[in-house]
Amino acid sequence: MTADDSFGRLDDDDYPAYTMGGAADLLGTTQGFLRALGEARLITPLRSAGGHRRYSRYQLRIAARARELVDHGTPIEAACRIIILEDQLEEAQRINKEHRRTAESSNPTSTA
Repeated sequence: MTADDSFGRLDDDDYPAYTMGGAADLLGTTQGFLRALGEARLITPLRSAGGHRRYSRYQLRIAARARELVDHGTPIEAACRIIILEDQLEEAQRINKEHRRTAESSNPTSTA
């Protein structure tokens, strides 16, 4: 691995750069909270060669959203379900927008 390869990972949201302890510190939560998110299958950390959990920035954003919901009184299982549904809704809206754009470009004479 070259230095350029390593520096390129700095901007990679999916690179598992954070240990469980580091992730918990960044989020201001406990390692048990992160384990609970894994048990609820909201996030699945990658494992290092030694078997330690590693989290990406993307996963930390999801965990931060879960913490926000839990801090407002939502049970952790419900918070995880809400986040999954939010993600599914966002994806459905993206697909619908793409379909509309495709339909409009193939039939430019009709306007909605």
